Amino acid sequence: MSYWLLLLYFITFISYLYDFFSDRKFLYNTKRIFLFVTLLFHAIYLVERTFFLGHLPIVTQYEIFSLLAFAIGFTYFLLELLSDIRGTGVFILIFTLLFQTKSTLFIQDVYVPNSVLNNYPLGTHVITAILGFSAISISSAYALMYLLLYKNIKTNKFNVIFKRLPNLEILEQMNFFAIIIGFILLTIAIIIGFAWLPSAFPDFSYWDPKIISTMIVWLIYSVGIILKLRGSITGKRFAKFSIYGFILSILFLLLTGTILSGFHNFVN
Repeated sequence: MSYWLLLLYFITFISYLYDFFSDRKFLYNTKRIFLFVTLLFHAIYLVERTFFLGHLPIVTQYEIFSLLAFAIGFTYFLLELLSDIRGTGVFILIFTLLFQTKSTLFIQDVYVPNSVLNNYPLGTHVITAILGFSAISISSAYALMYLLLYKNIKTNKFNVIFKRLPNLEILEQMNFFAIIIGFILLTIAIIIGFAWLPSAFPDFSYWDPKIISTMIVWLIYSVGIILKLRGSITGKRFAKFSIYGFILSILFLLLTGTILSGFHNFVN
């Protein structure tokens, strides 16, 4: 089922990619249907996996990657419905394809989970963190679009990038709004974690690699938001900040899920 899901994401991404670069409009509305069907299939996949495992699929980093793919795709789907801006999808859905590819290729179906997974606060903690990171991913996509459009305008290249993307002001606003949403969700996840984790884990430590990395990401984005509100970083500089912040977040996620492990490892 996971490979069928990956195929659907690939078809959806190709439809958005083709529509972005083609002057033909026969996929203009169809691509949204492809995305809806893919997300529906993904939701069914997550529910089926939850019943199969007996808990939320939040144990391994590859399960987290699949949830990230769904969260990013679903968030973009809502943004497209509300704003009717359809030219940005290819830059955001590439993340869903990459995350789901990583999940499909390396996910495990057999492992012994930690009994703490039956605790409801854990689900809330993890889901808010995943939604926060998905918002950060989307912000970096808007930042990338900003830089591409900025380069096109500076070099007087009024090509498909210029024609399809919203203006620089809208892209910067979407980038900032996505960062604000991600920051709020990460803050909620951190608060829940600090309130609940010490009582749930006997080996709890504030020096856990995932706690440290999350706090570093949170502090970096809090400084970035403050500087943005003060007008110290805007435009191209803020777009670069968003991309660097996303790269750092992904590196921390990979490192804490593989090399640096702590009590956040839910597999016995």
